[in-house]
Formats: sequence, C-alpha cells, structure tokens
Amino acid sequence: MASGVTVHDEVIKVFNDMKVRKSSSPEEVKKRKKAILFCLSDDKKQIIVEEAKEILVGEIGETVQDPYTSFVQLLPQTDCRYALYDATYETKESKKEDLVFIFWAPERASLKSKMIYASSKDAIKRKFTGIKHEWQVNGLDEIQDRIALAEKLGGNVVVSLEGISLHTDN
Repeated sequence: MASGVTVHDEVIKVFNDMKVRKSSSPEEVKKRKKAILFCLSDDKKQIIVEEAKEILVGEIGETVQDPYTSFVQLLPQTDCRYALYDATYETKESKKEDLVFIFWAPERASLKSKMIYASSKDAIKRKFTGIKHEWQVNGLDEIQDRIALAEKLGGNVVVSLEGISLHTDN
C-alpha cells in the first residue's frame, strides 16, 4: 500500500551527491556525506533530509572516530527513519565502497510511525536508483555490531569495515 508521501528534491540531491564519487579536491571530499538520516515532514506528506543528522567524511578522525558507531548513535530509539550509509569495506580481493539504504523501524516506535514509514518506503526507494544493498533494521541489537552490516555487504568475504577488522583469527 502506498501512502501518497512524496520525496523532497533535497533528498534526491543528497542521494545523487553520495552516489557519484567524482574525483574532487580534499576540501570537497571532506564535505561529502558518509551517512545521513531522512524523516517524514511534520505534516507526514514528504520525506525530507533530517536536520543535523549526518556524518561528513571530513569529521572522521576529527570529531568522529568510528563513523559506523556514530551513525548508529544518530538513530532515534522511539521513531522510524530512512538512512543512507556509505560503507567502506575490504574483501580479501579489494577495497570497496557501497551505499546502503537502511529502513530503521525500532521496536519502541509507535505502530502509526511504523505503518507510515513502511508504506512510504517504496517512494524513497524508487528515487534511489542503483542501490545494491537494502537493510531493514528493527532494533539496536541488529545494527550495533558492524558484522551485521558486513553480512549485508557480502557476508564472510568482508574482512574489514571502516578500517576495523571483523575477524580476530587473521
């Protein structure tokens, strides 16, 4: 069931900026978004970029030590969100970067919130063309451990995520 919710142009712009990794100056790279949250507008009619809920590449190593942990901390405990996370990971063969679309629907969110976010998910997904990885998460226990994200990205071929090794038996 579609909810009739529309996607704000800014959401599409942010997605396109994150998707296209053109060679840029170090200053431009620092402004690139590593992660961002999207929410419904107050009138529940549009999906918008959530104010101040992003991690910029330039913050990593400065104010943000581990972008994945910082991203998880942005997620509200009692409401749903959509998110894009630009995962940097390594397999035994190569280094990779992939955008992951995350639908966050925590147990403690209201049923009304879960229903409108679930019924609006297709509207935002249709705008995010070329996303290879989609992940619905229903609680912190599912997302806190970076191994869960590694599973989504390629399972046991992923050896590190955000520069942190996933296997202690190397």
